[in-house]
Amino acid sequence: MTRRWYVVRTKPNSDNLAASTLRREGLETFSPQVDTPIEGNQRKRIPLFPGYLFLNCDVQEQDRPEVSRMPGVLGWVRFGSEVPWVSDEDIHELKRRVDAMDSQGGMWEKFESGQLVQVSHGKIEGLATVLESPSSPERRVNVLLDFMGRQVRAQVPWLSLTAAPENSDNGSRTRRRRTRGRGRWINGFGPRASAQV
Repeated sequence: MTRRWYVVRTKPNSDNLAASTLRREGLETFSPQVDTPIEGNQRKRIPLFPGYLFLNCDVQEQDRPEVSRMPGVLGWVRFGSEVPWVSDEDIHELKRRVDAMDSQGGMWEKFESGQLVQVSHGKIEGLATVLESPSSPERRVNVLLDFMGRQVRAQVPWLSLTAAPENSDNGSRTRRRRTRGRGRWINGFGPRASAQV
């Protein structure tokens, strides 16, 4: 008898139901989940591979589990007629990586300095450039926001940012005036602005 890790498919939004059903049958399961920030300072555990979970059992047994008949489960992941297995080392490495992700704040999009983002925070909505990459999803992000034809420094919550589509820029940033003429800088530009960044 050889127990190995296999992958089963679950019904939509039924990962937890499938895992608890299989555990009630005395089977060992692993459904990698990571912390993900949601509104406020709340966090939620979400599946890393929605629609799939790992099951440790012996599929060669005559009485192998009929997983497709269990609530929340669709069936085995197969390649043709073969039910492939995953090594213990791969499962151990996956668990280690999930722990590492959680220790670094979970699964969240890390915006890089200079990246163009879309801001949607209260009544503020528009394109902005990230000035400093946030170290965690709880930190406010320093951005240079397009506001009434000017670029204004602002701090906004990480949750109010999304990556801007690639065609959002359409070259307009390079045409903006940076001086009023005769060397008088517009607020947000010039030597003093770069010293603040």
